Amino acid sequence: MRMRILVIGSGAREHALVNALATPGNEVFAAPGNVGMEKATCFPSIHTTEQIADLCRQEVVDLVVVGPEVPLVEGLADGLRAEGIDVFGPSKRAARIEGSKAFAKDVMAKAGVKTARAEQITDAADIDTVLSLFEAPYVVKDDGLAAGKGVVVTEDLEAAKAHARDVIEAGNPVLVESFLDGPEISLFCLVAGETVVPLLPAQDHKRVGDNDEGPNTGGMGAYSPLPWLSDAQVNRIVDEVVRPVAKQLDKQGDTYNGLLYAGLAWGQDGPAVVEFNCRFGDPETQAVLALFGSNLSEYLLATATNQLVDMPPITWKPGYAVTVVLAAEGYPAHPVKGDTISGAEGALHAGTALQDGELVSAGGRVLSVVGTGETLEEARDAAYEKMSHISMRGGHYRTDIGKKAAEGKLSVQ
Repeated sequence: MRMRILVIGSGAREHALVNALATPGNEVFAAPGNVGMEKATCFPSIHTTEQIADLCRQEVVDLVVVGPEVPLVEGLADGLRAEGIDVFGPSKRAARIEGSKAFAKDVMAKAGVKTARAEQITDAADIDTVLSLFEAPYVVKDDGLAAGKGVVVTEDLEAAKAHARDVIEAGNPVLVESFLDGPEISLFCLVAGETVVPLLPAQDHKRVGDNDEGPNTGGMGAYSPLPWLSDAQVNRIVDEVVRPVAKQLDKQGDTYNGLLYAGLAWGQDGPAVVEFNCRFGDPETQAVLALFGSNLSEYLLATATNQLVDMPPITWKPGYAVTVVLAAEGYPAHPVKGDTISGAEGALHAGTALQDGELVSAGGRVLSVVGTGETLEEARDAAYEKMSHISMRGGHYRTDIGKKAAEGKLSVQ
């Protein structure tokens, strides 16, 4: 089946989507896209819903795939569907599963899904009182969109209070949660109403430094699948978490069509939800899609058009995939831009630009590389071998992506 597909977004996640969707016979477009997307026709000046709809008509687009969360939370999918355009991505109402952590907590409570105990703060005067109800480590979240960087997990009570004050001053509510122990798991699921199809599980590495040190980031790397998580345990996550949430959203009139991302911690009592996202996660997407063996465009269209229930099981390439992120000097607090990059052939672009014909850094997370192999260690070696060829002043990356799993140091009960 030949398709004309428009990918919305400009990061490494969207670059990975473009590469996976650009199979023989498909024509892929991207808005705004990035300078590394050689397999797509990019439209860097296209941003608004009206402009995107006009582009879809101009290019006779069969499917729009929305990468980032902000346009989904703002209602892009609704606007395009109103124009008769098929969209892979949830409605504005359903996207609140990421846009409002309080909304997500309410859905989970109604669905009987295990998650952290939480209290919301809307007035800075209540910060001390609410935090006194919790024990260290303190989990303090911005109850809004923060590009994966609105969460502080700290043993330091004063640091927790300071982050809560910053969030309140920025105009957003604060969510304080109990800490969920155990290895973290990212599970992407295609969801069309009550139909749920899981993809391979992955694990993100959020902290900026090796050994999970330093502040949280948008993600410094990931690997997939997880050698310490069985198929039966993945099915347990689907049965206990994703399917009940999908059913609850459908029941309350917020029917979901798109990618539902469950971020979980697996403790002594099994999986519990850390957060939901309403889209593919970055950098896990880069690793998961590297192993996708079926025709991705057919599955995304089936999800968008409520035909997912009729699709055959997804096939996966054997082995493992590891993605490593190259970040700019000063990331995540104050990333430096404008540094020249060399050796980036084959990398997935995130924060890059062309300046006088040279590739330069233009964001915090600059590039991703993906390595694959029969074993996790081989995939790690392949990823780091690719990274070794890239040069950028001040660039930094973690050297331990997937290392604990490769050494057999992770497990769940």
